[in-house]
Amino acid sequence: MSSVLIHSLKGLVLGHPRRVSGKNMADLPQLGEGAFLLIEDGLIRKTGLQNERPERADLIIDGSDRFALPGWVDSHTHLVFAGSREAEFVDRINGLSYQEIASRGGGILNSAARLAEMSEEALLRDARIRLNEVIRSGTGAIEIKSGYGLSTESELKILRVIRQLKAESPIPIRATFLGAHSVPATYKANREGYIRLIEEEMLPAIAAEGLAEYMDVFCEKVAFSVAETQRLIEAGYKAGLKPKIHVNQFYSMGGIPMACSCNAISVDHLEVISNEDIEALQHSNTIATLLPSAPFFLNDPYPNARALLDAGLAVALATDYNPGSTPSGRMGFVLSLACLKMKMLPAEAINAATINGAAALEWEDELGSIHPGKRANILLTEKIPSLDYLPYRFGSDQLSEVLVGGKLFPLSQKG
Repeated sequence: MSSVLIHSLKGLVLGHPRRVSGKNMADLPQLGEGAFLLIEDGLIRKTGLQNERPERADLIIDGSDRFALPGWVDSHTHLVFAGSREAEFVDRINGLSYQEIASRGGGILNSAARLAEMSEEALLRDARIRLNEVIRSGTGAIEIKSGYGLSTESELKILRVIRQLKAESPIPIRATFLGAHSVPATYKANREGYIRLIEEEMLPAIAAEGLAEYMDVFCEKVAFSVAETQRLIEAGYKAGLKPKIHVNQFYSMGGIPMACSCNAISVDHLEVISNEDIEALQHSNTIATLLPSAPFFLNDPYPNARALLDAGLAVALATDYNPGSTPSGRMGFVLSLACLKMKMLPAEAINAATINGAAALEWEDELGSIHPGKRANILLTEKIPSLDYLPYRFGSDQLSEVLVGGKLFPLSQKG
């Protein structure tokens, strides 16, 4: 048995054992000065105050003036991709919109063309680098989508890379099939043909190899209609994939009520939201996942987090790490944006980035809070004056240690 004891903490953020909603998101359970955390065989064994502290452990860490938190759970990323798209970054500076770039063959179609030319080995090499980068910045669990393939061969290639990452990664990974990310150029005049390709060829192949847990669809004017999205969700269910849906990034067109009626695990983006959308979420178990670094990068309006919280909803935060609209996987920066641009309190943002992120991946029982029996994916901060200091000092992860499965993860790239 291997054990780790972190003692004399300034604060130990326990968090909620399961998802938290509405006004309760401002409550962040924690133990104060002198708290300790005991880890055994990769799992959280015991928490308490100094007078209850165990005497021995294989590794003892002095947590004086530091806070311990559950690792971030990033429930929406596109971490497997080919190359970068800084030319489009310049196009946007020059005044082109996301939709205009997409209509010219840029955006998702640009990434798909590059990915088709890249080998599985090269994709895996680059994805490993990105994965290690986000772990060093505190991510303790992650979701990764396909969607930059847009052909059976390329979508399967991405999902096989994700499968390999799952096999070797120290943090848990969920895989999501997003073949319905855009209609490829070869099917521009035959949308029905592409939808049938997803239904009749991609989904059966994915199911046969067990390559994904979830099915995603980009429900937007630049991508798939509400009716098409519902059709694809139903096809995904038949292949054993639960829905997690891109929706309301640019328009509110009925996608959220439809997704809720289909028992979507989460609806993600929500930069635009209507009263009808909020009401649908109130009558569902669907998590509202916000991705503030996307509107930051695209210079778009931010989601109305306060309206969602005031309506009593469960809100999660994620990075949307991708080459086009969010070339960053830093959850710490997402927390800062949530506070600065969406008026979330630090406690609300931390809950959204931990236990509610876990809920958006159906991992509430294993991750997202510091409770006995859960995985010991833990962040230990530098010496900081308060927990509110984390989002206040934007741009810096402020981590002294990251533990994954109770083991120290090297924070230097050469480690």
